[in-house]
Amino acid sequence: MFIRFAAIAATLAFASAAFAQSEPPRERPRNFVAADVFDLEYADNPQISPDGRWVAYVRVTADVMTDRFRRSIWLVDSNGANHRPLVQGAGGYGSPVWAPNGRAIAYVANEETGAEVRIFYLDTQRSATIARVPAGAGNLTWSPDGRTLAFQSFVAESSDDPAALPPQPEGAQWAEPARVINGVVYRADGEGYLPNGYAQIFVVPADGGTPRQLTYQARNHDGRLSWSPNGRTLYFSANAEDGWEYDPVEADIYSLDITSGAVTRLTTRDGPENSPVVSPDGRRIAYVGFDDRRQGYQVSELYVANADGSNPRSITASLDRDVVDPQWAGNGAIYFLFDDQGMTKLGRVGPNGGRVATVLSNIGGTDLGRPYTSGSYSVNASGRYVATVTSPTRPSDLINSSGRHLTALNEDLFTGKSIATAEHIRVPSTVDQRPVDAWIVRPPDFDPSRQYPMLLEIHGGPFTAYGPVFSAEVQMYAAAGYIVVYSNPRGSTSYGGEFGNLIHHNYPSQDYDDLMSVVDAAIARGNIDPARLFVTGGSGGGVLTAWIVGTTNRFAAAMVQKPVINWTSFVLTSDATNFFAPYWFGEMPWEEGAQARYWSRSPLSRVGNVSTPTAVMVGDEDHRTPASEAEQYYMALRLRHVPTRLIRIPGAPHDIAFRPTGMIAKVRNTLAWFAEHGGAPLPDARTGVVTPPAEAH
Repeated sequence: MFIRFAAIAATLAFASAAFAQSEPPRERPRNFVAADVFDLEYADNPQISPDGRWVAYVRVTADVMTDRFRRSIWLVDSNGANHRPLVQGAGGYGSPVWAPNGRAIAYVANEETGAEVRIFYLDTQRSATIARVPAGAGNLTWSPDGRTLAFQSFVAESSDDPAALPPQPEGAQWAEPARVINGVVYRADGEGYLPNGYAQIFVVPADGGTPRQLTYQARNHDGRLSWSPNGRTLYFSANAEDGWEYDPVEADIYSLDITSGAVTRLTTRDGPENSPVVSPDGRRIAYVGFDDRRQGYQVSELYVANADGSNPRSITASLDRDVVDPQWAGNGAIYFLFDDQGMTKLGRVGPNGGRVATVLSNIGGTDLGRPYTSGSYSVNASGRYVATVTSPTRPSDLINSSGRHLTALNEDLFTGKSIATAEHIRVPSTVDQRPVDAWIVRPPDFDPSRQYPMLLEIHGGPFTAYGPVFSAEVQMYAAAGYIVVYSNPRGSTSYGGEFGNLIHHNYPSQDYDDLMSVVDAAIARGNIDPARLFVTGGSGGGVLTAWIVGTTNRFAAAMVQKPVINWTSFVLTSDATNFFAPYWFGEMPWEEGAQARYWSRSPLSRVGNVSTPTAVMVGDEDHRTPASEAEQYYMALRLRHVPTRLIRIPGAPHDIAFRPTGMIAKVRNTLAWFAEHGGAPLPDARTGVVTPPAEAH
């Protein structure tokens, strides 16, 4: 374990600033408390050196003074020793990439003045700025000879304004000009309204110089970059054909001649081809994709084609699991990540297909908030790898192909604390006896002689998955005195295409029955008070939470987070309007008979049945499920005199927990609402201590 200077400073600052009104506790809290969110760390984006001796990775910590998750780059050797910062500071640092000779690491530094591409030299232990890229740099990658770096960056374009204002007098203070929108996709969650322009591809000499723009087409060239071995060609994926704005799933693979800038389309299938990576000998390309059937969930397979795009063939068709992030290990093996029954795994297969070997399980831990599947890895030419691993009691740390743990980032925080673990259960659904995976997390000071309130936490998506991984939010719920239950009802990923598409054009539906089956099974295991059941979930989980209280009154209270309430208003105001209607409904809301189908799946259609006290929460800057959805539900409940509350998190996008205080506010507002309606008392955010209510006089 290594000293965490930022975490120590954060703890002191949090104690003195955020809770100056109370005396610090004499004893360290025994359980995970809200203030601990500022001391959490996790490892992400590990990059193994070409010789396998070193690993560079992104270390993510919370900064209590700025309320941000900071990213720095650290270095550790293959034995877990010599663990030290490579670059850290007030800015954000990420995207480390080893030079082919293993003597330098390129990375992206995000400073207040803008982004820079930098190189850290291991011999001098110093960094040099190679290029300034104010709009940022994505998919940074070295040429095979180590002489050039390629990346993508946004290039703004001027927009014609036929209704421009007259010239502004010098010194005048006018309002901002009108925002004229012409695009189909004109805003994005987490980014707001999008500027006019496109992501383009650049190259820059590794010894510094002016970045040279290679692409100019009015399209986003934003997919993964991969060099040919001779350094003459870049391969990338993009949706760069006519009508791209109306085809949100489509992507093809292109080759880009470095000298001439000529772009050649290599694939033409109706469906996405993403994440291309060229084999070391340059003869083949591996990529992921699927034939687009306009379904809500479609399994991404691993494909291999000749370098010119010919003879494409799926080599994981029998796996029936989503493949992501393929990487070559020499010419004879391809590694990739896939989710299987709520767990992210590292797989390996030969370039001609055959049996898929599971190399490593328990990958994840790079999503601190809720227990989603996640994770990252890298592999070198000899097949040595490093990956992020997790458990229900720890965020991600690094492990190598020898099974050695290279980091233990949270041992200082968790030593002496009782951290709740997760018990896996498998429940037959009352609908059709299909097995549904679920996990039960009991309070860390669990007493088997007691009964506890139960909190059902529902994942979003809906095409995502939960698993046995660390979740700060679940830990806070459990430490507050709840038995927390979460599950993967039908529609969840990691169980194959058939299971995922049981809710295709039929959501919400029998996923509700799956969840109720899980609740009944959890109660049957004992220690749950059936009169004190509570439910919450965000996004797709918010949809199902609202659906649940509109279908049953068995829950004592509910917290609906960032939901879809009215499918008609949602598909026309979300940041992905070109996707949701054609893929989740197969028809536009104005088509004949469509309104009845949209309405029958809208939780608003069941608001007349709601008697459960139900609060609603949303981020002020949510462009995925806009705040207007939450407001509709709140006002409908208010007009029906159902106990309710609207909670808006200032500045928060769809991911309310994108800032540490957002995560804390989400959990504590939920706990406070449930406490008001018979749940466990709200604990102190710093000590975890519950103060009994004052006696009446």
